[in-house]
Amino acid sequence: MNQPAARSSAISAPTRLLGDTPHGGSVLAFYSPKGSPRPPRVGRGEGVYLWDADGHRYLDATAGAVVANIGHGNPHVLAAMQEQAARVSFAYPRFFESEHNIALADRVCTLAGDGFDRAFFVSGGSEANESALKLARHYAVVSGQGSRWKVISRNPSYHGSTLGALAVTGDEHTQAIYGPMIKTMPKVPAPLSYRLPEGHTEESYAMACAEDLARTIEREGPETVLAFILEPIGGLSTGAVVSPAAYFARVRQICDQYGVLLIYDEIMSGAGRTGEFLAAHHWRAARPDLVTLAKGLAAGYTPLGCLLAPDRIVDAVAGSGGFVHGHTYFTNPLSCAVANAVMDEVERQGLVARARERGLGLRRRLEALADRSPMVGDVRGLGLLSAIEIVADKASRRALPPEFNAPAKLTLHGLRHGIALYNRRANLGAFGDFQMITPPLTISESELDELVERLERALADLADEVTRLKLI
Repeated sequence: MNQPAARSSAISAPTRLLGDTPHGGSVLAFYSPKGSPRPPRVGRGEGVYLWDADGHRYLDATAGAVVANIGHGNPHVLAAMQEQAARVSFAYPRFFESEHNIALADRVCTLAGDGFDRAFFVSGGSEANESALKLARHYAVVSGQGSRWKVISRNPSYHGSTLGALAVTGDEHTQAIYGPMIKTMPKVPAPLSYRLPEGHTEESYAMACAEDLARTIEREGPETVLAFILEPIGGLSTGAVVSPAAYFARVRQICDQYGVLLIYDEIMSGAGRTGEFLAAHHWRAARPDLVTLAKGLAAGYTPLGCLLAPDRIVDAVAGSGGFVHGHTYFTNPLSCAVANAVMDEVERQGLVARARERGLGLRRRLEALADRSPMVGDVRGLGLLSAIEIVADKASRRALPPEFNAPAKLTLHGLRHGIALYNRRANLGAFGDFQMITPPLTISESELDELVERLERALADLADEVTRLKLI
């Protein structure tokens, strides 16, 4: 593909506004007041680029919502989608097996490795985490541990939008809204790495956070604690935080000591994005009991999530009468066929290894950008799961005012410079402002150069706006 021509530093503002139709209209009407500008209307996608309906081209610097791992418009996947749709698009799995379900389960379990014997496919990340929580509880009940029901998680954290997933999400804003509807679960501190408590190094603070897990289990009553769920590499709630290996080893040791199941939420970090098929593979001595996947598993070509579980758990539940859980579209044959085609491309193009290699190049470029930009206080991540932290002052690590919503401002500046950025603020910015940088795993070296160049222009505009508003 030819490189895109340089874009003007500004494009015309969207003319469409929310609420400009009497019925229907944009789903963003649920998120912003009437009269708010609507974003560009997507026209098509190819590789790492998206075009809007007016022909403007954008480099997809975050793979959508950290989803489009193999890029847009892959012909092999589109052909597999069409072929399966022509055969059968839906068959309920309690009545009919699907060859693609079996093939995908075999493949994913093999890639995940020992201890991940069975795969339960659902429609996305929230459903995958719900499935993990319910399978863990069901296993406790049938194995004579019915007193265990509490799932400890971290603050901040994000595990999905369904009520069970929200119960283990560490976000005070969402808890303030939905808390009365759920049984909020205990939280322990996430081992953040940028702003550390006085007297701590990154490793000592991570280990203190691990010890807080042990204390919390004791305080809650070990006989009541079912599981501990965490993102092994942070998503939007922590901005791609990577903890020391000793942290994972200690967490595994604590969970074993108290008989607590360890669940890794790899909705973002799984399927090759960090340079291993699972982020868990970076710390093989601290293997989790359950793992959830989504996003990159089907790479945006179809909604799909997955729960990976060992035989010892699945067999106990199945032998007791079966898992009391399911969804209409779980193990959908069309989705499984599409995901198999995605995994064909991951293997054919060597994208797991490429994520590791390109991740090193992206890290070097982002660190050089941080040296040049007054707005970038930190760069972190692993593979192509990276983030920058936006700050008002690099020396003091002071964040911008939360009400300014720096990531949203950066997104708007980015669109004007031909770069598409995804952000979601955890805790309304209480822990800082992170911008994920997570391009498709197919990105080339020249496209990485272009990504950072366009990101730098957007950051310069953000710096100008911050200066104009006297926020520094």
